[in-house]
Amino acid sequence: MDSILVTRLGKAYKQYPSRKARLMEWLFPFLGERHTKHWVLKDVTFSLRQGEAVGIVGVNGAGKSTLLKIITGITQPTTGHFVAKGRIAALLELGMGFHPEFTGRQNVLMAGQLLGHKIEDIENMFPAIESFAEIGEYIDKPIRTYSSGMQVRLAFSLATAKRPELLIVDEALSVGDAYFQHKSFDRIRKFREKGTSLLIVSHNRSAIQSICDRAIFLDDGHIAKEGHPDEVLDFYNAMLAERQYTQIKQKTLSDGSLQTVSGTGEVTITSVQLLDNEGRVRESVSVGDPVTLSVELTIKQSVPRLVLGFLIKDHLGQPIYGINTHRVDKAIENLQQGDRFCYRFSFKANLGKGHYSVSLSASQFDSHLDKNYQWIDRSLIFHVVNKHQEDFIGCNWLDSTVCVDRLEK
Repeated sequence: MDSILVTRLGKAYKQYPSRKARLMEWLFPFLGERHTKHWVLKDVTFSLRQGEAVGIVGVNGAGKSTLLKIITGITQPTTGHFVAKGRIAALLELGMGFHPEFTGRQNVLMAGQLLGHKIEDIENMFPAIESFAEIGEYIDKPIRTYSSGMQVRLAFSLATAKRPELLIVDEALSVGDAYFQHKSFDRIRKFREKGTSLLIVSHNRSAIQSICDRAIFLDDGHIAKEGHPDEVLDFYNAMLAERQYTQIKQKTLSDGSLQTVSGTGEVTITSVQLLDNEGRVRESVSVGDPVTLSVELTIKQSVPRLVLGFLIKDHLGQPIYGINTHRVDKAIENLQQGDRFCYRFSFKANLGKGHYSVSLSASQFDSHLDKNYQWIDRSLIFHVVNKHQEDFIGCNWLDSTVCVDRLEK
């Protein structure tokens, strides 16, 4: 059963060349339109199943917030339609619905009614709202005295006081402190376990990957990519790089996942291997083993500067460790066509059991967003087993030691 069914949704805003043109169209509509339409959403179609979590990504101005405002009824679509089932709770804009001169307590009573709660229900829920927000004595102080993080705490606590059938969250949570973000996402996970659907807009890659079943990439008002979060985010990451003369390709690997390759092409990575301490190619290593990531590349066109970096990601696509030659003062300058290089990154595989992938970046500066010669996601996939270390939990082996001292009674 679908919580949301969006069909060919579009939103356009009228743009007038002058105030006079706006007035003339209003006074004399029979003389024809005097405006042009600026489309911020175009032909958007998707569905959200009950209990499913979908993340929406895209650059500023891509139409993400407009889409959420349409679904929550704040604005109306120009074309298309949507159907939403059940009670919707939304946290779209910081402090939306709060009056700055009223106290937190007063705002909870007013904003709660706007969300459809009865006054007696709000009063019954208030102790839980106050407890979850953890803003102390500020609950009885004007909202204008709150920090942005405190406003988020109160707004999220109110919006999620009762489990909704659909929870919509925009970037508002990004301004909260790390402790409250963790607490909020824990509540979101518990809601999902009970059947709540989630629609979330975030630039936090880890949040999208850890919570969402699917991701949608909005670009210039339309859906440019939809699918597994890791594949969509890889594509989005490639699109963020310098777009002029940049090619983006995706191909299916033997395990069924998609590999994203992008770049301007001046540098080509020709080989990547994971080697053990004796120089043998390995697809599986044990926790703590010394390994070397060997990368060979060729210069196709002369470049002024080259930085090579790698990023290890776990099976959910979340970054575990990354480094590049800029950060260790090993960047190379004035490279000529035909030059070939072999890079060797040596480290201990202090990782937890499981599958990992390696992404590679050949760029001019510290970030591939400045000048992306070539970026390859999932250039190598390897497996970590535990043959020699204690049976630990997590994605990193810290080789901790324990000292226990008996204390006097």
